[in-house]
Amino acid sequence: MSFAEKITSLMARPNQQPGPTDDQPWYFKYGVRFLGITGAFFCILFGLFNALSLLLLNVSCLIGGIIEILLGFLVMSLEAPCCFFCIDYVGQLADIADSRPMWNRAALYCVASVIPVVICFSLGSLFPCALVFATGVIYGMMSLGKKASREDMAAAASSPTQMQADGSVGQMQVSTDQNITLMEDPDVWRPT
Repeated sequence: MSFAEKITSLMARPNQQPGPTDDQPWYFKYGVRFLGITGAFFCILFGLFNALSLLLLNVSCLIGGIIEILLGFLVMSLEAPCCFFCIDYVGQLADIADSRPMWNRAALYCVASVIPVVICFSLGSLFPCALVFATGVIYGMMSLGKKASREDMAAAASSPTQMQADGSVGQMQVSTDQNITLMEDPDVWRPT
């Protein structure tokens, strides 16, 4: 058992299926969780700082700070439900969020992190919400999946007249006839 597999088994949830359920590398999955936990911690910390701006009679920053604190607790409960082990519903909420597609979490993080910045634009709301927004962006990139192979991209980029049907299912071989490319692409033979 490798070191990465040991770490993965230690960080697994109690009822989690063994083995990877998706095609993401372990460092991507745990790296985005670490970024989300860090962003949630700073959201809670700076949200308290923004909420204390009530002493300066700045009500908009009070509301922005409260929303920032709630955002921090939401992200922390979805990314690290072990921090709220005494609340039963947090584990269930995290399981529901893990069963949903990653783009749902990405959209939630990106939209929710913009709200405190719009209400109270300051460094105390911009920095932590930017970390949560970056977490959402990375989840969005992870939801796109792996990049296709070079052959698949070349087959998708070429026109259908250049492809010859092979006996395999779903695979097309690119023709080596360069005359077809020259005749179909006017930018190649157009004088400049």
